[in-house]
Amino acid sequence: MAAGNHTQVSEFLLLGLSEDPELQPLLFGLLLSTYLVTVLGNLLIILIISSDSHLHTPMYFFLSNLSFVDICFTSTTVPKMLVNIQAESKDISYIGCFTQVYFFMIFAGLDGFLLTVMAYDRFVAICHPLHYTVIMNPRLCVLLVLMCWFIIFWVSLLHILLLRWLTFCIGTEIPHFFCELAQVLKLACSDTLINNIVLYVATALLGAFPLVGILFSYSHIVSSLMRMSSAEGKYKAFSTCGSHLSAVSLYYGTSLGVYFSSAVTHSSHRNSIASVMYTVVTPMLNPFIYSLRNKDVKGALGRLLREASSCL
Repeated sequence: MAAGNHTQVSEFLLLGLSEDPELQPLLFGLLLSTYLVTVLGNLLIILIISSDSHLHTPMYFFLSNLSFVDICFTSTTVPKMLVNIQAESKDISYIGCFTQVYFFMIFAGLDGFLLTVMAYDRFVAICHPLHYTVIMNPRLCVLLVLMCWFIIFWVSLLHILLLRWLTFCIGTEIPHFFCELAQVLKLACSDTLINNIVLYVATALLGAFPLVGILFSYSHIVSSLMRMSSAEGKYKAFSTCGSHLSAVSLYYGTSLGVYFSSAVTHSSHRNSIASVMYTVVTPMLNPFIYSLRNKDVKGALGRLLREASSCL
């Protein structure tokens, strides 16, 4: 590896989802509408939770953080893609690409961490209900969120610092609609051994530990539900986990789907299309999952709408 940053390029080329000119207006309309729904839906979730005192609980504190992260997550990729389609350009600056890599890793990682923290919250609520308010106190909730930010911040920064030392040749094309770290590493002209080792270790640890934590929490939750004698109690307890289970299934289902499809097909075009599922579609669906399947959120939304109509 060269002792310094000898990068020879000032920009990269993002090939996008399709190079067919006739599809560009359709892609622009779909992406713009999806992005607006994602931002407005997650902002509405944050507004509902912040304005209703009934939702000032640990579970909804974590949900509001997840909604904020989802807005930032989709904002790292979609706006640049919309600008490129509208301007009929594929360019992304060197600094812009690395910035996109950095923030994409942060918010993708935070999604997994927050889903794990929310699983732990449900574990304490169902398995230790008498001690819930003591364990899940406001200080611990804030500490858990800050710890998630702290870990992913430094891991992402390490990737970027290592990436800065690589050499890229002029005219580098990225066969994706955003700067993904794995795709950028494949296009480097210099040795990427250390980068790949750090990437594999970080992916294994940051992917495996949250998933193991979620599985551990829900194994104990299911065990506690099986010991309950009341069918009504089982339903009430499980209903509080329904929305979270749906979000977990959607996030990890689409992420693992992209991973396995890339390992099997080796087609960059198909992989980029599959990546739309967890980078664009999943953040858009989360507000619907937590609003349509959650009585508390629906009730708070009704109260908010009544208050708004009374002010008109």
